[in-house]
Amino acid sequence: MPRPTSDVQAFEAHATDADLDELRARLAAARLPEVETVYRAAPDPRRWDQGVPLADLVDVVNYWRTGYDWRPFEARLNQLGQFRTTIDGLGIHFLHRRSARADATPLILTHGWPGSVAEFVDVIDELADPRDANTPAFHVVAPSLPGFGYSDKPATTGWGTEKIAAAWVELMGRLGYSKFVAHGGDWGGVITTVLAGRFPAHVLGIHSTLAQAPPGLSTDGLTEVERQWTEETREFWTHRAAYAKQQATRPQTIGYSLVDSPVGLLAWILDKFAEWTDTDDSPFERISRDRILDDVTLYWLTRSGASAARIYYESHNSLDPELRVDVPSAITMYPRDIEKCPRPWAQQRYRQIVRWTSPKTGGHFPSLEVPDYFTQDLQEALTTVLSTTRYPARPLTV
Repeated sequence: MPRPTSDVQAFEAHATDADLDELRARLAAARLPEVETVYRAAPDPRRWDQGVPLADLVDVVNYWRTGYDWRPFEARLNQLGQFRTTIDGLGIHFLHRRSARADATPLILTHGWPGSVAEFVDVIDELADPRDANTPAFHVVAPSLPGFGYSDKPATTGWGTEKIAAAWVELMGRLGYSKFVAHGGDWGGVITTVLAGRFPAHVLGIHSTLAQAPPGLSTDGLTEVERQWTEETREFWTHRAAYAKQQATRPQTIGYSLVDSPVGLLAWILDKFAEWTDTDDSPFERISRDRILDDVTLYWLTRSGASAARIYYESHNSLDPELRVDVPSAITMYPRDIEKCPRPWAQQRYRQIVRWTSPKTGGHFPSLEVPDYFTQDLQEALTTVLSTTRYPARPLTV
């Protein structure tokens, strides 16, 4: 296996005090609309029918301004190990946590929108150096998508999922990992699918919380639960996906608000954490305010609201209908995720599904909502993948 190249530089995050002071000043000066006309007392999921309720937003804004501290998250990123490298003229930021285990397998984790590498900070240590010596260990790489976080913002079109997948192969090669496993959800799930379909010589196998079937499949033969999944997914894309249409068609327009107004950015992202999380009312039933604000503050400090939205412009509905995945694949369908694919449909694209899991709880952000379950499920899934791959799982060390 090739050695890591010198094209990778260590990176540390450090927001200036002036940037943080400006954020607090903007929060203090925010102009807010009147209360929603569907006002209901908590807890009640219908409170969110018009978007983020005013009372909830005011509460989070006040905490963001007077109680939240960015520095612990910043220190955590630096502790995990941050790096940057330039691929096809674009600077790519990534976390890289090497395992102490000699039998560790390289693993790339890819986030989606409105997520970031913040999705993985609570699970990386256990993946790299699990408490149980019989559990597989991984050299974990978690890149920031182009236009997200500390990665550069593309100045031209073209950075869609196909190009990102190719960049991930280059990235892993620069780290000395010619063969690896991959995990993703949301856009990360699409990129992971492209990785496996286009680069099977490098991808040992995958785990995804998103399976996208080829178009035009019949519901004949599906179970009642699977039919319900298809109806829920259709209802989501018909009635609750205006954000995707906006970002796919006019990312620059919404981008002005996302970069200029921290309250606008918070509301845009918090709305999705609320709707896509397995909760009865508020996302904070599952995810701490601090972790959600870590994610939002990362967007704010890097001014990436517009550039991150452009991934929809580049890749919305662009997955090649003919793409097939022949490497071993493990798929987990969380019950409150926004897009759930029946296994018979998934098998039309993923030709070697070696593990299929449908847990009882969890939504679109499982690494934040149910981190212990997510980590164990990912470990078990990749164990199954590696046990069936045509490549030897060991040694894969550098």
